[in-house]
Amino acid sequence: MTGKTNLPAGRQVAVSGIKASGVLHIGNYIGAIEQFVRLQSKYKMFVFIADLHAITVPQDPNELRENTLNVAALYIACGLDLKKTILFVQSHVPAHVELGWILNTLTPLGELERMTQFKDKSQDKGVLAGLLNYPTLMAADILLYRPDIVPVGEDQVQHVELTRTLARKFNSRFGSTFKEPKELLRKEGARIMAIDNPTKKMSKSAGSNNYIALTDEPDIIRKKIKTAVTDSGSEIKYDVNNKPGISNLLSIYSAFSGESIASLEKKYAGKNYGTFKSDLAELLVQKLSPIQEKYKSLLKNKKSLMKILDAGAKSANKVAEKTMAVVHQKIGLI
Repeated sequence: MTGKTNLPAGRQVAVSGIKASGVLHIGNYIGAIEQFVRLQSKYKMFVFIADLHAITVPQDPNELRENTLNVAALYIACGLDLKKTILFVQSHVPAHVELGWILNTLTPLGELERMTQFKDKSQDKGVLAGLLNYPTLMAADILLYRPDIVPVGEDQVQHVELTRTLARKFNSRFGSTFKEPKELLRKEGARIMAIDNPTKKMSKSAGSNNYIALTDEPDIIRKKIKTAVTDSGSEIKYDVNNKPGISNLLSIYSAFSGESIASLEKKYAGKNYGTFKSDLAELLVQKLSPIQEKYKSLLKNKKSLMKILDAGAKSANKVAEKTMAVVHQKIGLI
């Protein structure tokens, strides 16, 4: 593989991102952001805010701009170290779109039509072509930085598999160019379910009672936890099949406290749901308060926040442009 990056020799690379839409909730934090914070001590991290992916469904332009800055502020407030992690906006690195188009020319239509996300959403009226091509753009997001791992949720594994397939196709046709990255899944507590329906995943699009936002005020957090769905009986026991409500709340408690679910079951043996919920609410208030304070501070100076994103894009562009120089040479672009 030709071409060099400005990354430290021997240090592995990780790439991931999150769409710039809606609000970030505790499921995003546990399943993604917290993982990025932990990984940055070992990996050179490229973390991007996926505004181009966001517009695969209609967006209000002003809301999109605001959401992009909000996500950036939350990432930093949650602990991303800008000395270790390159944080940038996807659209600020033009190579994402260019490589996405090139990968489109290698991707059979059937590969895209069989993607679960497309099959699920293509039943809606007015589905746009961007949804079909979403996976090739995601593959470009990843391959540009030649990462070793891609931290993702279970619902994105299929996309990483396609990314590896496209890397192999490109390498087979044009010569060794891209690494085939591996997905990295968080094993425990990554799948936080909705607090109003613990059989479904927590989602930004399902209404505010479905999730706890990282920016929810303390009283709102207490109210949401108090009204969160539990199960018949009163035993505080982890049993996803028979007690999905309390199991979900135990997962949240464990993720934020660092205590194992088994130790929490012992701790609350003989106690009722009300006591458990009250303690969980106070734990969340305690853990989210410093994040919220830093978040609000960052948003007070949006020019400074934009400088951070501009610097991140500059660093990402240096790496992406070197990759694209190799790609251009390989496929015959002049």
